[in-house]
Amino acid sequence: MTEAGRLEVPVWQTGQPAQLRIVPADVEGPVLSEEARALAERVIARYPTRRSALVPLLYLVQSEVGWVPRQGMREVASILGLTTAEVEAVGTFYTMLKLHPCGRFVISICTNPSCALLGGRRLYERAKELLGEQAEHISDDGMFTLEEEECLAACDQAPVVAVNYLFFDRVTEEALDRMIESIRAGNAPEASRGGVPGELKEISRTLAGLREGADGRG
Repeated sequence: MTEAGRLEVPVWQTGQPAQLRIVPADVEGPVLSEEARALAERVIARYPTRRSALVPLLYLVQSEVGWVPRQGMREVASILGLTTAEVEAVGTFYTMLKLHPCGRFVISICTNPSCALLGGRRLYERAKELLGEQAEHISDDGMFTLEEEECLAACDQAPVVAVNYLFFDRVTEEALDRMIESIRAGNAPEASRGGVPGELKEISRTLAGLREGADGRG
């Protein structure tokens, strides 16, 4: 929903306090470059109707600025011939679309029962110790955003940590320490599944259905 320029979602949807999903300010000027708009048209061409490209285009916005500001939603609405409200309704539903500035690496720690019983809650507290209290928005060095996840759907591998949506299984506090240290050193570790996590903008480009090289082909 929108109110005084802010977007909010309920606690149950994100596993985070709702205020962590609030957009305190917009960005000025166009979010999508001319190149990005050309890519948007190529993405749209894959679908039977333009509206079907809504989520990929929101990921395209995120790949440009690292999050999804309202200006980006307005641009997507204009491209697709939708109202801004229709775009906001989708943007506020999917928690992988970030409604506030984020670090280059989003660390998501599951604290649902399976993970919590095997140390997930302690992992989350340890991550806050290492990254600082501000990391639930964006860490002081701009590298990290820390999220408490409701469930990562890998209970048999608990406790699970995701870095930019690639999963690390059965993570210990010592492994978490090494993971964060490696990312800070510019050498992100390989995930249990999916390879080495790229930065959020890069991952968002992939989620938009685009490969590196800007050829517009997924």
